[in-house]
Amino acid sequence: MHFCPMILQSTSYFESLPARVISLVPSQTELLFHLGLSGEVIGITKFCVHPSQWRKEKNLIGGTKNPNLDRIISLSPSLIIANFEENRKEDIEALATLFPVWITDVFNLESALQMIGDLGELLHKGREAENLQREIREKQTQNSRMLRNKEFISVAYLIWKKPYMTLGGDTFIHAMLHEAKFRNVFGEEKRYPQISLSDPRLACADLILLSTEPYPFSEKDREEIKIIFPNKKVILADGEMFSWFGSRLREAFPYLTSLRNQL
Repeated sequence: MHFCPMILQSTSYFESLPARVISLVPSQTELLFHLGLSGEVIGITKFCVHPSQWRKEKNLIGGTKNPNLDRIISLSPSLIIANFEENRKEDIEALATLFPVWITDVFNLESALQMIGDLGELLHKGREAENLQREIREKQTQNSRMLRNKEFISVAYLIWKKPYMTLGGDTFIHAMLHEAKFRNVFGEEKRYPQISLSDPRLACADLILLSTEPYPFSEKDREEIKIIFPNKKVILADGEMFSWFGSRLREAFPYLTSLRNQL
């Protein structure tokens, strides 16, 4: 039997709330919980750590980059929620021949807010999504007001080790760095380039942020980097606050304000 791909384009696809939802994106899993979809979500990835109770209640279907397709198929989902950056094209295309798939593309705050609204409309949670959008806007405004007299600080934000990787100017994390009045010294790059610690652009950074995800940089890593760059501030940064683009944004802006005020 031939199946036509079902990558959804319209938020009005479902006349009623889909009853069996699988999320392949940790930050959007948390968003689904916030929107009140505990009864509809049946499957999540092993990296979907929020809310914590869902790890016991829901079916774990592998990782974001290597989902267990057979497991997903066996669950007969009525909707799969994926992301352009976090999931592999070949996995999404394979699943879309069998089930409706909604793919999000988030690269700055505006696209994150649009995603929240779109998911709210798709899943018949428009009012809840609008309330969340409003709350995030308020938090952003408060952050901007608190930091309005701050000068920009040059920063290098590392997301991976062996090899070291950072991020370019077309990423959501870059946009969040800007919200905290950090200037990304790798902002002219695209996506997530590999670098070495001898890269001359690191010498231009006043601050090095080591993210707790996707690579879990630790205090030991911070101390090792500090030995190499004794005259720079080296700080562990909560990766969820910079990279999760769902309901976590309610907490992200107060975190950015606090982090920036420490410097």
